[in-house]
Amino acid sequence: MIEKKIISAIQKFASSILKNSIDQIEIEKSLNEIHAYFQQITKITGYDLTIEHMAAIPANKGKALGLNFAAQCLLDYKRTVKFLKAIVSVILEKQKKQPGELINIFYAGCGPYAPFITLVAPLFQPEEVQFSLLEINKNSVGSAKKLINSLQLSSYIKEFYLADAVTFKVPNSDSFHILISETLDAILYRECYVPILFNLLPQFNKNIILIPENVLINLSFLTDSKKNSDCKEYETGSIFNVRESVSSYTGTGLIPSKLPDKKIDLASVDMNIYKKILLDTKVHIHGDVWLYRNESSLTIPHEFILEQPFLYNSVIFTYFMEPEIELKCRFE
Repeated sequence: MIEKKIISAIQKFASSILKNSIDQIEIEKSLNEIHAYFQQITKITGYDLTIEHMAAIPANKGKALGLNFAAQCLLDYKRTVKFLKAIVSVILEKQKKQPGELINIFYAGCGPYAPFITLVAPLFQPEEVQFSLLEINKNSVGSAKKLINSLQLSSYIKEFYLADAVTFKVPNSDSFHILISETLDAILYRECYVPILFNLLPQFNKNIILIPENVLINLSFLTDSKKNSDCKEYETGSIFNVRESVSSYTGTGLIPSKLPDKKIDLASVDMNIYKKILLDTKVHIHGDVWLYRNESSLTIPHEFILEQPFLYNSVIFTYFMEPEIELKCRFE
């Protein structure tokens, strides 16, 4: 049966990842094989041209990836591998600290393949780990349920919610050990990772492990396009630290429309030699597991032209969550 082949392929792949006994070529081959199995069961290819599969889903703040793009995330190879390693290692850490205790995982934004159930659950028993899933896209919910049932993993599922993670109130929130929020994009544009954390994190107990643990956006100035080997880069450091911003917010409990300005002083920098601004996303998944520049679609750097002559002393960044989720900058 195809289901037994998939489970065997998943267990072999995950075990090889955890033992570091698989190279990049084999990783891609294995994930392509698993992806093909998932396509066969769900009939979701990630590449069809149906409008309802391509369109992003509006959330209370921001948008969720359309079904096609969410399906393609499985083939973001380094992201999938690093998230998988981090999630399994956290489960094992929790089991070591709390032997015999059921590990409850809340998974926001599971998409049509629910990869961090379908790739993780076969490594454990249902009495060891249970998942509660939250997804805004009803088509993704239908696909994920079909895949989970077909793989005979339904015994690992405690609840399945069709709702917006930006506004959702989590039942029995104190019972969870791990929160997975697979809801971000490069430079935190459009998707809902930040407002979701503002909503969900305060609901859980203080010992909850968040995956990914944090996201940083760093600012650099370039003398040329990064593709040019002669390009020199001046790094100014982080302009946005998500966890720091969420934890330092002292508002009313409502999600703010924007975060405080981040001002970078440029008065002492010879800005006339630079032609580009570069914004660089770093994703801290857990512990020493990070996604760095160009390792994933999440960490593709974005370049912008810097107009010359440069007549300003500072650049100011503001992260907005209304009316759209976006990072804006201005010069003063």
